[in-house]
Order: sequence, then structure tokens, then C-alpha cells
Amino acid sequence: MIYRSKAPLRIGLAGGGTDVSPYCDQYGGAILNATISLYAYATIELLPSSDIIIDAIDRNEQAQFTLQPVLPADGHLDLAKGVYNHLVQHYGAMPQGFRLTTFVDAPAGSGLGTSSTLMVAILGAFAEWLSLPLGEYDIAHMAYVIEREELKMAGGKQDQYAATFGGVNFMEFFADDKVIVNPLSIKPQYLQELENNLILYFTATSRLSSTIIEAQSRNVVDKNQESIEAMHRLKDQARMMKEALLKGNVDEIGHILDYGFRYKKQMAQGISNEKMDSIYEAALSAGATGGKISGAGGGGFMMFYCPDNTRYAVKRALQGYGGEFRDYQFTGKGLSSWQV
Repeated sequence: MIYRSKAPLRIGLAGGGTDVSPYCDQYGGAILNATISLYAYATIELLPSSDIIIDAIDRNEQAQFTLQPVLPADGHLDLAKGVYNHLVQHYGAMPQGFRLTTFVDAPAGSGLGTSSTLMVAILGAFAEWLSLPLGEYDIAHMAYVIEREELKMAGGKQDQYAATFGGVNFMEFFADDKVIVNPLSIKPQYLQELENNLILYFTATSRLSSTIIEAQSRNVVDKNQESIEAMHRLKDQARMMKEALLKGNVDEIGHILDYGFRYKKQMAQGISNEKMDSIYEAALSAGATGGKISGAGGGGFMMFYCPDNTRYAVKRALQGYGGEFRDYQFTGKGLSSWQV
């Protein structure tokens, strides 16, 4: 028997960073994101032995063990090991050996939530195999606990919920890990116009998001008022973005993105850099009205809002920066799993 799952990556449209502790615990966070047609995949094939084989095809990494209570979290394929360890601890030993194969459509460190989305996909495959009675909130929260608390990987809360629920969501984050996901019912023509005008650009660089996120968290602990005020403004940005999308004021989105870009750089050092600032200004000079760095910043994907067919001029303007544009569509479905 084969058990498969896939979960969509996301682009954060507004509020990025306000889902990170301790800010969201003290002040409450708000994010608006949307899942896109790039995915993380997981497949479990049952083996007639007690072997465990973990194969990350996109990373060309593999590990092999025998069934045991705890797999060593040593920096090598830790997401898969973390899921295994958590499920064994809470649901008992695995019934037999298996091969877990994973693949992600975007590189790690690209700012599209790849790690958390892969975590959700792996959990989905195991839940399908073991018939675990887990709802959407259960899987998203479990993914967060494994990644952030048990594996000690720095980051926020939005990615796990985006990957699990799918679609366009306004998310609110509170103390005690309370999360409320508000799916937005946006008219198809508004979403199609946003998809047409919002272009996704990979800078051909990746970054270690944990370094930036740790600096952001320290700024809250140290009561850095400039950083905290910037996070307040980004939370306002999420509400502005929600209103613009629901009312169909799509061409306001570029300006809302630009508002967020200016404040996001004040949250922590390393969010942007000279190259990314140059790319951003070149896009604006070519007709974009705003944009943002996806994820924590420092590299990975950027996106630009290009009204009135300016997308073509923006693409020409960025040809000399060494990156590439990535086609996508918005997707309304989150985690899905099935068996063969």
C-alpha cells in the first residue's frame, strides 16, 4: 500500500512577522496569506521489513534506520524525524517499516514556507496511513509544536495553518498558541486580477530565516520601540489588505504592499540588503506600484504588483539581476492525502 499527500506553499501578502513569538503573545498578530500552485509532497511506501528509509529527492539526501522509539535529530532530515518521534511518542510504535519520500517545488530558504509546508505534508501522509483522527487545526498545531517547540526551529505560526487550510486566509494569533483562521470569500474576478498583476520573482538566493527571526524576537524582548512599532504597522497592513481584497479595490494592493515593505525592513537587520533594494527600486521604476520580500527576508522570493500590463516592463527591467520569474496560480485547497 502507498500513502501520499501534498500541501501548498504560500505567499504572505500582509502582516508578515507578526505571527512570531513573543510579539504575537504580547500584542496579538494578524496575517493575510494565500496558497499557490507550488507544493510539498510526501509518500509513504510500506516495507516488508523493520527498515525506515527517508529519501528527500529534491535535496538528494537519504537516511536509513530500523524501527526504534526515537530517531536522532542531528540536523539531517530532521523534519521527517521530528514527525516520526512525535507520532511514536503520542500514538505508539509504527506497525511496520516504511520508505518516506519527499519533494518540494521550491528550494529551502526561499520564503514560501517550504519547511513548515513539508512538515504538514509529512504529517498528512502519516495520518492517512495510521488513520489518525486529526482535523485541520489539529494538524497545523501539531506541525507547529514539532517544528518550533520540539525541534527548536525558529519561525512563526502562519505557514503550518496556510498549508493545512489552503486558500486566501486572514489569520489572527494570540497568546497560548491560540490561532483563528478566517477564510476570505473573494470574488473570482478580484482574485484573477490579483493573480494577473502580482508577479513572483526568485532572486536565486536563499537564506537562513532563523537568524533574521531570532533577531526580530530579540527586538521585542529588548523593547526596541522602532521594531515593535513596525510590527504594529504590519498588523494594520493585514487589515488594509483584507479590506482591499474583499471590496475589490485591487489596484490599492500595490500601495499596501509598498507600505509594508518600508516597515518590514525596520523589524530586524538583514530583512533586506543592497541587491534586494536595487531589485525593488528597479521594479518600481518600471511600473510596479509596490512589492515585498517573501517570508523572513534576506533572500528567496520577492513579489511585485504590476497594474495596467506593466508586468512585462518589470520583467524586462529585472532581467539583469540573475533571478527568474515563477508562474503560479492561487489554489483554494490545502492539505490533501490519499492512498493507492
